Amino acid sequence: MVAFDQVSKAYGEVRAVDGLTLSLRAGETVALLGPNGAGKSTTLDLLLGLKNADSGTVRLFGTTPREALVAGRVGAMLQSGGLMDEVTVAELVRLACALHPKPYPVADVLSRAGIAQLADRKVDKLSGGQAQRVRFALATAGDSDLIVLDEPTTGMDVTTRQGFWATMREQADQGRTVLFATHYLEEADAIADRVLVLHRGRLLADGTAAEIKAKAGARRVSFDLEGPIDEPALRGLPFLTTIGISGRTVRIQSSDADATVHALYGLGLHPRNLEVAGLGLEQAFVAITTAEEAKQQ
Repeated sequence: MVAFDQVSKAYGEVRAVDGLTLSLRAGETVALLGPNGAGKSTTLDLLLGLKNADSGTVRLFGTTPREALVAGRVGAMLQSGGLMDEVTVAELVRLACALHPKPYPVADVLSRAGIAQLADRKVDKLSGGQAQRVRFALATAGDSDLIVLDEPTTGMDVTTRQGFWATMREQADQGRTVLFATHYLEEADAIADRVLVLHRGRLLADGTAAEIKAKAGARRVSFDLEGPIDEPALRGLPFLTTIGISGRTVRIQSSDADATVHALYGLGLHPRNLEVAGLGLEQAFVAITTAEEAKQQ
């Protein structure tokens, strides 16, 4: 459905995308993660034909991005996408439907995006979250096979975000591919079938959220201690990657939790409320990107 083959894009000395190779399949919900400057927005721009690659090829449904867009096979909601002023929400959505080769009824688009009650409101009178829902309506104005979303829930409250992702799950269940870039890693963990981690324009990790967590190779260990805390001794524990102390509570990350806990008891300490757990996606993301930064220094 989507194929990047050794794609690179530079801005002067900065390589925003560096030899990127990846493919997307039908019906997947894919999260695109990465720190600021990782190349997420440039990758989406290349996918949508808004920018041209310096080298390599981008293909959508076996054609160029522009051909796929003209055929109505792609719907996009961009973080930087502007909205027309001095028109109502219904007028703008009606225009989007009229331009799509396979449009949905305007009323259905408004309802799906949760903006039917805003139909008569001028676009420039919307709140940030309401404007985001209008952008979503424009991206889903017709029957597209691929939906691309750049930071889609920015400005939405919790309830609206939940409703938004419920709608996106319905889209994926109908066989559409949903690709979204987000800074809300809990959304990627809960929603995505597949997670792509970009770092300096390169694909650093590709797998399910569980596989990304396992790739980090670390576990969380937390416990309480009574009496004075010997921080230097704790920092000397084997396989320790990070440590944080808050009052009586110690939280650490370890690449071998069993060995770390064994050594903890070897210090003559008696931890209480000991918990050992896998990393969440956010902690795994930080661990993976931090390790990569260390390699490049």
